[in-house]
Amino acid sequence: RKEQELDSKDAIILHQFSRPNNGVPSLSPFCLKMETYLRMADLPYQNYFDGKLSPQGKMPWIEYNHKKVSGTEFIIDFLEEKLGVSLNKHLGPHERAVSRAVTKMVEEHFYWTLAYCQWVENLHETQKMVSLFGPFSDLLKWILCHLTKGIVKREMYGHGIGRFSEEEMYTLMEKDMRTLAGLLGDKKYIMGPNVSTVDATVFGHLAQAMWTLPGTRPERLIKGELINLAMYCERIRRKFWPEWHHDDDNTLYESEESSEASKTYSPLQDFSFYSRTETFDEEGNSISQTPDTDYTGHSLFDSDVDMDDYRDHEQCK
Repeated sequence: RKEQELDSKDAIILHQFSRPNNGVPSLSPFCLKMETYLRMADLPYQNYFDGKLSPQGKMPWIEYNHKKVSGTEFIIDFLEEKLGVSLNKHLGPHERAVSRAVTKMVEEHFYWTLAYCQWVENLHETQKMVSLFGPFSDLLKWILCHLTKGIVKREMYGHGIGRFSEEEMYTLMEKDMRTLAGLLGDKKYIMGPNVSTVDATVFGHLAQAMWTLPGTRPERLIKGELINLAMYCERIRRKFWPEWHHDDDNTLYESEESSEASKTYSPLQDFSFYSRTETFDEEGNSISQTPDTDYTGHSLFDSDVDMDDYRDHEQCK
């Protein structure tokens, strides 16, 4: 297929993998991280699902004024320099150091155990989520997923973590998740009451355990003993992804404001231009939208998902 000509003048073009068919924005923690960051920073962007990797072989990557940037860390640095945005202005030197240390733990360690669970142990379920169309879609999905499985296993072995047994890898995964749960505590976000860049990173990865790994050990852990991580994921999903609805939502996370009327969600944005503070209906008419309300006007403030709800639930057990 002839490639579509993109005009990236003064527009952020986000290249990423296609949306999976289970309602989750991405099976890639880094793609979900990048798109969540753009929403947190309130930067309008346009998705482009061409499947083409960056010149460095990376996904996601962006184009801005015909400049191509790959690697989520470099993309964020680039946008901060060009557009003068920063989610970390409220952080002091110590907090910035902690934030970077957490980011590296998640991206260089926790990521690999998630990849193993997603593309090796739970490959059959992951294959169902991959979105491909056409007369040979099932065969192509099987080939794609098994090729990915081989790549993941090879890269994990090169990294070193893949040389451990499955039980040892899951032990490392659990330690990372418990570290995140302990760091979060009863705070709204990782670094305190305000969102920061590290939250996009942590959410992008924890969301995989929360919504793409049914019946696995990380899902049981995040929805069980480490319930504060699940509530953290819900908090971010509701605030920055109001159109993302999951059929298996747990009523434990619902606020008193929730009702059937408030669960009117729009489909996830694909090729259309997206801005968190302003969007458009199907006829192209502008719809005003504040960052902390959904399309029905219901509040999406952090207090909607509070630790007190969980404490009350636990006392009733």
